[in-house]
Amino acid sequence: MKHTRLLFLSSMLVMSGMLTAVHAQDLNRFFRNTDGAFVLYDLKNNRYVRHNAARCRQRFNPFSTFKIPNSLIGLETGVIKDANFIIRWDRQKYPPQDNWSTTAPFKYWGQDHTLRSAMKYSVLWYYRELATRVGAPEMMRYVAKLRYGNQDISSGIGEFWLSGRSLKISADEQIEFLKALYKEELPVSKRSIGIVKEIITLEQTSAYKLSGKTGGGSLAEGKAMGWFVGYLEREGNVYFFATQVDGPNYLAIRDKRIDLTKQILTELGYLPK
Repeated sequence: MKHTRLLFLSSMLVMSGMLTAVHAQDLNRFFRNTDGAFVLYDLKNNRYVRHNAARCRQRFNPFSTFKIPNSLIGLETGVIKDANFIIRWDRQKYPPQDNWSTTAPFKYWGQDHTLRSAMKYSVLWYYRELATRVGAPEMMRYVAKLRYGNQDISSGIGEFWLSGRSLKISADEQIEFLKALYKEELPVSKRSIGIVKEIITLEQTSAYKLSGKTGGGSLAEGKAMGWFVGYLEREGNVYFFATQVDGPNYLAIRDKRIDLTKQILTELGYLPK
């Protein structure tokens, strides 16, 4: 349902067990001009906050949020040695597109990149090359090992996280994956997890640390959909979040997915004003 009221479930079974009851709040006003969803998990208090709970359960392509597990897989397989591992840009294999010259982050793509800079600028060709070097058999094994979404990479090694008919994950599942990443409970090395945690750090102040990754792409009905997933560390607690916003095109959701998330985190009292 569109503009569904934020639901706090008094109890629900989610992987780790029953959740505690929390007070209801209304985040409808943040989604008045867009369809979307939001889910937050408060680690210390073991509780969830959701807007549009039905959509939070629905699976969509992860788009560039898959760069988080893709980085882990690259490190675990040895394809990527560390955060400073360079892949040279092959102009013939990955030719520049029209929007590369002016639009962020695409304007940073036409050059060599490290794992760190490829994450920062969400460089698609770098991660396509990484996935290609890992290869389909190993990629399939690791996506299953990480229990990531529907674990389907059948649409091709360089695009399965982008294609509507292949890898999909829900906002609820994004939270569970991020929790396992943060708590170092994924079946990968602590070294790989540490590197990925470092390169997804977005903001760090004396009051908080914000980590995450955006993603965006086209929905079947012709609209654009934007992800922003991550976690906020503050005052001895961690708040995991996954936001989705729809829009008519990429530019309509590029900044909104982050701005909307920060507005909600501030409204809930988790992000300092």
